Amino acid sequence: MNKINSHDPLKKSMGVGAGIGIHASVVAEAIPREDIKVGVIGLSVHSAAYTEIINSGSSSPDFSGCRVVAIFHPKGNPDVEFTEKQLQSFTDTIKGQGVEFVGSIKELLKKVDAVMLLTNDGRPHLKEILPVLKAGKPVYVDKPLAANLQDVFSIFKVSKKYNVPMFSCSPLRYVKEALEIREGKVVGKVLGASTYGPAPIQAAHSDLFWDGIHAVESLYTVMGGVGCKTVSRSSTDDADVVVGNWENGRIGVFRGIRKGKSGFGGTAFGEKGIASIGVFGGYRPLVVAIVAFFRSGIAPVSDEETKEIYSFMEAADESKKLGGVPVNLSEILSRVSKM
Repeated sequence: MNKINSHDPLKKSMGVGAGIGIHASVVAEAIPREDIKVGVIGLSVHSAAYTEIINSGSSSPDFSGCRVVAIFHPKGNPDVEFTEKQLQSFTDTIKGQGVEFVGSIKELLKKVDAVMLLTNDGRPHLKEILPVLKAGKPVYVDKPLAANLQDVFSIFKVSKKYNVPMFSCSPLRYVKEALEIREGKVVGKVLGASTYGPAPIQAAHSDLFWDGIHAVESLYTVMGGVGCKTVSRSSTDDADVVVGNWENGRIGVFRGIRKGKSGFGGTAFGEKGIASIGVFGGYRPLVVAIVAFFRSGIAPVSDEETKEIYSFMEAADESKKLGGVPVNLSEILSRVSKM
């Protein structure tokens, strides 16, 4: 049995951040009511944290009129290493916010206007999101969006089929400095960047999907989004180094850490300077973006960028299998689009 490491490398930094950085996506109809009732699927670190941020922040204009009212906790993931003590802690936090625990997704959907899918595992996300989209509820999906690239694309196809907005991203996207770099406020035009973060391997997921997604998403944030052409990966038991070649000769580098001191960070190289991409400051900026998405129907991250982020990580897997040779991202995108 493959044990999933439930360690959340972000949870030790749950301070207050700033800025939501809307960067564009598909426009959909907003929820036609002032008060938004939110449902949660999945009991996890993020379930407790995001619920507490929304429900205890009712006096803030960011969360006014929005409240988490119900949660469904799917059973049957024996390889998710949450202890009974941890699960009880999450439960106590959520119940303390006045949230009702319900017995099924169907029951949950009768009580809510929008959903946060926060299951701590990418494998069941496609199955779990289907009834949500069929019910017409906008949904935020926690990372990893899925366990493999085919399911990632399938989720987007279902979202488009039912014309219901959804998005998924890492909280690392909302580091204030990273957003300011993306917007050209710090180093001018970004010519390249390097990021680093934990990258433990979980056998049921594509290698970098599990925790590598955090720093890969940071890389895409500061590089300004889509446009990577080729990906190559050097890999040992202790670390990965993934090099992406973007348009106009720009290079983005991700270092995945599996031994020694770990953490998140990176550097952006621009026409006017060199700067740190900043330090993770907590979940709040992402939760602000989620609530803004529920209100507007506008996803803050484009489908195209999220698809490319996961294709970048899939291409890194293929490069590893091929001994580190560069892999064309267009080939990965073309292959999965035909599935």
